[in-house]
Amino acid sequence: MVFVMGDLDLAIRGRTYREPDGPHSMVVRGKDLDAALQHIEARSDCQSVAVVGLPEQVPDLSSLVGRRLLLVDGDSARLREFAEVAIRLGIEVEWIRSARPPFQRLAAALLPVGGIVLAAGASSRMPGSQKLLLDIDGTPMVRHVLEAATEGGCHQTVVVYAEEDVRRVIDGRAELVFNPKAQSGMASSLQVGLRAMRPEIEATVVLLGDQPLVGSRTVAALIRAWRREGSRPAVAVSQGEDGWAPPVVMARELWDQLFKLKGDAGARQVLHGRPELLDVVPAPGRPDDIDTPDDYAKIVRLFPRRRPKQRA
Repeated sequence: MVFVMGDLDLAIRGRTYREPDGPHSMVVRGKDLDAALQHIEARSDCQSVAVVGLPEQVPDLSSLVGRRLLLVDGDSARLREFAEVAIRLGIEVEWIRSARPPFQRLAAALLPVGGIVLAAGASSRMPGSQKLLLDIDGTPMVRHVLEAATEGGCHQTVVVYAEEDVRRVIDGRAELVFNPKAQSGMASSLQVGLRAMRPEIEATVVLLGDQPLVGSRTVAALIRAWRREGSRPAVAVSQGEDGWAPPVVMARELWDQLFKLKGDAGARQVLHGRPELLDVVPAPGRPDDIDTPDDYAKIVRLFPRRRPKQRA
């Protein structure tokens, strides 16, 4: 929920001009900042605040401690002054030098999205080593998926794993969460990842570790579509006629249903037959997954071999 205080026209999902019930973020013009601070003092469930167009004087910002703050203004000196006060108070602060409020940056600050890379599968149809470690254009497959999430705009990315080799190849590039029940199926891995999401995360992008061609532009397109006013709780990549494929964005309001899943069930079981919950959007990249040696061979052929460098 995004509480818009004042006359800002912001086409963002969950927008309300009335004081909301429950956890929310807020966006306000600088001229109304005093009223916003009074709201914050009374509402411990206001998680983040965006201030557009800063006032001349820095008010007492102590009520923002423990919350996230975004500052937007075209005056560099004023931005610096406000940011320095916030930092001294220990407030998590971000600032944008712009005379007009940039929608995408505002939306990202008010509706942070996490990413869960499911990488705990057993690779039962791929003989030999763990398939997520297979080389795709010089990089292990699972790292392509991780980079799609982090570079696509996820505020927090976790990789759910079961095997030590997968943990080793991530090597500090993301948060790692071990799933001791991975053999029970996808549902347990999804739930482990959801439990690791920080409280401010409003939705999560669920990515499969064996989709190396998805790419960051796919993830970014899904997140943009989900943050727009009027979007449904879930957004996925359109595929074929009336079909969809992961990755899929799942709003926090759907997480309770995900926690009820068992076995090899996932987002598809929650969304099947319920079109009122799902938007499908065209997106760049390819959602091909790799289950067999033939799948791997087809994808490898998409990358031209590097010619060895000739020595003098």
